[in-house]
Amino acid sequence: MAPASLEDLPRWARDLIDGCRVGHLGLLDDDDRPRVLPVTFAVCAGCLVSAVDHKPKRVAGSELARVRWLRDRPAAALTIDRYDDDWSRLAWVQAIGETAVIDEAQGALGALRAKYEQYRERPPAGPFIFLRPERFAHWRASA
Repeated sequence: MAPASLEDLPRWARDLIDGCRVGHLGLLDDDDRPRVLPVTFAVCAGCLVSAVDHKPKRVAGSELARVRWLRDRPAAALTIDRYDDDWSRLAWVQAIGETAVIDEAQGALGALRAKYEQYRERPPAGPFIFLRPERFAHWRASA
């Protein structure tokens, strides 16, 4: 299957991806159980990228459970959504594909720094998680 293109999404869906500050990364753990984790993310070279950053962790970035899980089982989904008490404004986009864990990625670092002020002040050291979309699902409450 050819990778899905961000440019083929409806404008509202791309705006949601570009404007949302947090996504929810779905993946499988060591027991093949589903897990969902909140992550920061940005668009880089047709992929959605996230990074292990400086927020407190119990182990080194390369040893984090999510990094280990994605190295073993690279299939994942990233869901970006907008909740509003006015349910006519609800919307979500989900990118489904394969991930790659990369120790250094200057392009990804630049995209994340452009989106998040915190990363301009203290850049994430990585590793970086690249999700190359194979398909997208999306929905919104109003036309």
